[in-house]
Amino acid sequence: MVRVKICGVTNPADARLAAELGAHAIGLNFYTQSPRCISPNDAAKIVRILPPFVTSVGVFVNWAADPVIALSKALHLSSAQLHGDETPQTCATIAQQFPVIKVIRLGKGSALPKFANYRAATAFLLDAASSGEFGGTGKTTDWSLARRAAAKHRIILAGGLTPENVAEAIRTVQPYAVDVASGVESRPGKKDPGKLRAFFAEVARANNT
Repeated sequence: MVRVKICGVTNPADARLAAELGAHAIGLNFYTQSPRCISPNDAAKIVRILPPFVTSVGVFVNWAADPVIALSKALHLSSAQLHGDETPQTCATIAQQFPVIKVIRLGKGSALPKFANYRAATAFLLDAASSGEFGGTGKTTDWSLARRAAAKHRIILAGGLTPENVAEAIRTVQPYAVDVASGVESRPGKKDPGKLRAFFAEVARANNT
């Protein structure tokens, strides 16, 4: 069964709906240059309303290890997603305290990275490469590369997923999970209930085939 992470959630109402529809994880973005960035206080409100078995994932871009650990502890986050150019050492240090999802940005036709460099990570999130940007671009990842990676690693597929293409993405890549932000929004940071429902319906359809 492919799991679902709804990322870039900015308010309790969107988090509650995503959880009711079957989200396994909610992504809380602390990257200040993102339109989906939220404050620790707002993140705490979301974490408090999540039901059991729905995890909270903090999204960090190029933070040092100690602040990531401190904020994750303060908010009782389930795991830390490192979405920048963090070093293997930073990843390993955080992983001593929290499960780490390391983001790998894939360009079309690029070579697969050396996942072993980040052996401390619990999973790898594959996103589309875009110069100067760290996710949320709506661009699709190279699914053929992602499929090769998913054959050997726990892969979370992100990048340009929508209700229209997620079922095909799941069948092609066979990932551990899928991650969506912009593909289910009415505007950056605000989830569209209709798109959310359609996304989960398509994931269920792919899981049942």
